[in-house]
Amino acid sequence: MANAQQSVEPKAKKIQKELTTHQHTRIDNYFWMNERDSKDVLDYIGEENKVSASFFDQHKKLINGLVKEFDKRINPNEIYPPYETNGVRYQETYAEGDDYMKTYILENGKKKLFIDENVRAKGHSYYALGNWMPSPNNQLVAFCEDFIGRRNYTIRFRNYSENTFLADQLEGTDGTIEWANDNKTVYYLKKDPQTLRSFQVYRHVLGTNQSEDALIYEETDERFEVAVGKSINNKYLFIFISSSTTTEVLLLDADNTSLPYQVFLKREQGHEYSVHAHTDGFYILTNKDAENKKVVFSQTIPASIEACEVIIPHSKDRLLESVEAIHSHLFVEERSNGLEQIRLLNLKTRQSEYIKIDEETYTIGLWETDNYLANTIEYRYNSMTTPTSVFKQDLTTGKKELIFQYELLDKTFHSADYESKRIWATANDGTKIPISLVYKKGTKLSEAPCLLYGYGSYGYTLPDVFSATRLSLLNRGFVYAQAHIRGEKYMGEQWYQEGKFLAKRNTFTDFINAAEYLGMQGYCNPEKLYINGGSAGGLLMGAVVNAAPYLFKGVIADVPFVDVVSTMLDETIPLTVGEYEEWGNPNDEEYYYYMLSYSPYDNVKRMDYPNLFITTGYHDSQVQYWEPLKWIAKIREYRTNKNLLLLDCNMDAGHGGGSGRSTERYEIAKSFAFILSLENIH
Repeated sequence: MANAQQSVEPKAKKIQKELTTHQHTRIDNYFWMNERDSKDVLDYIGEENKVSASFFDQHKKLINGLVKEFDKRINPNEIYPPYETNGVRYQETYAEGDDYMKTYILENGKKKLFIDENVRAKGHSYYALGNWMPSPNNQLVAFCEDFIGRRNYTIRFRNYSENTFLADQLEGTDGTIEWANDNKTVYYLKKDPQTLRSFQVYRHVLGTNQSEDALIYEETDERFEVAVGKSINNKYLFIFISSSTTTEVLLLDADNTSLPYQVFLKREQGHEYSVHAHTDGFYILTNKDAENKKVVFSQTIPASIEACEVIIPHSKDRLLESVEAIHSHLFVEERSNGLEQIRLLNLKTRQSEYIKIDEETYTIGLWETDNYLANTIEYRYNSMTTPTSVFKQDLTTGKKELIFQYELLDKTFHSADYESKRIWATANDGTKIPISLVYKKGTKLSEAPCLLYGYGSYGYTLPDVFSATRLSLLNRGFVYAQAHIRGEKYMGEQWYQEGKFLAKRNTFTDFINAAEYLGMQGYCNPEKLYINGGSAGGLLMGAVVNAAPYLFKGVIADVPFVDVVSTMLDETIPLTVGEYEEWGNPNDEEYYYYMLSYSPYDNVKRMDYPNLFITTGYHDSQVQYWEPLKWIAKIREYRTNKNLLLLDCNMDAGHGGGSGRSTERYEIAKSFAFILSLENIH
């Protein structure tokens, strides 16, 4: 197979480009690939796509078989948990034969069709419903759509009862929208057309032209983006201004749109906070002198955090992740020793109780909550062996009831047939790295192939969740693992700080150590270890492949961020400047050379590479298509073996891949087929 592929491998032309920074010169022979829509670029993408198409055509039977398994396992009339917005109960479903969701209003035991995405997507190769928001009186709905995949949304307005569209149409938005309480005024965000940074807040009054919209706020510091939201008690509209390390919140009166905004707490470098309005005042989640955050209270807009009353003090062992305030309680999502809990803090008694799960690894979190006067809490739970359940708990009596449980169409599935556990690898510096595992009971682990997943950036913690498609790997004897490496917040804020800036290499060495541990301790066959990561997790894939290629039999790198230095030096590329607070600024010599030490593209070398499957989207706004394109071209030039090297560029997709569930399942099946074929498993 590899030999057949080798004979048709494309060979990219080389045009030498000297890139000099800090008196250091790099030679990039594939820099020309950033010439979007040029014939040479499109031709080369076409050649790469032919190679990958040829490979997957040879495994079409396996791919189609996997898709059939998914379809037999997942109900074609898939139903998702109901949720409440603005006092109305909604539920999202799929219908057999449909690629996109339908959303229904649930009322008096009946369903009324609210949005049919299939109708909206008709005639388009890509479609995404970014967001929708009903007016306060539920007479109108604003919804945001993207027909390209670049996350550039158009907002339109529809009358609920008449199912007719208003003439108003807002172009060039980021898909966020909030209503004022007058049912005719909306706030939305515009992106910088070059960098795609959300930087302007506009106010639109229905019935007027977009050109007349008032600019309410513009953020000029390119490290910061803006967002808008509404307090759960509907008193305020929030303008959130945030970078990776710093926050500022502005308040608007939701009842009086003519009033100017108020600054809640002026931005202070390194201070991150969120505001939660209550009848009694404001609850604030803050990291001021509290690395893992604390909750404080102020009856009015405070002069400082120090002037506020501490409600939940800082703990070095407990990370406070989010807060929601209703009339009687604070709901606080926390993480202790890596595991999530929900704290219910009674605001009258100041007593706390916890919703927690007695399992080794799981995911729990608040379900949709926008009812300030609620007397119940709804939360979702699942694990790597258990599909999603949603529970409702009475805040007075503590009585709990199951209100939704996701069921597979395949009645032969039983959670008890699978086992999940958490193990701890040892990093180079002695740090214990948590790894979550799942496999089918009876699997002989020491002989089993393993797929290890990782991310490790932005403080995003991989949730340990159930996957119906993943069962196709587990049922074939695979172990699936997730490494909770530094760069996440699995073990608290410090866990994140130890995996960014000039400590970023910890992320890569942690992952390598996790991979080594799985093999050495007999949790898999070390000769059959596969890895997967996407976006910043694709950077992880590229870095560990360069550092320890001998560990991995195969690698799936989805939309990988691999040309780190060149991208971070080019401020015209979308979203680059805001990333300085995650990776560092390479215009600083120390950061330049540190990034250069791990940048996957810059560190491709003459050596044997594992089998590689790389995906990208031509319209990707987060990681531009040319990064993976340059990467594969350079690996083709430098590698010293003939393992599989495949790139699949979806010409109709962005960062999240193609749209529609059939496309999504087919893409998953291709990734599975890539590693299953290497194991000769069908």
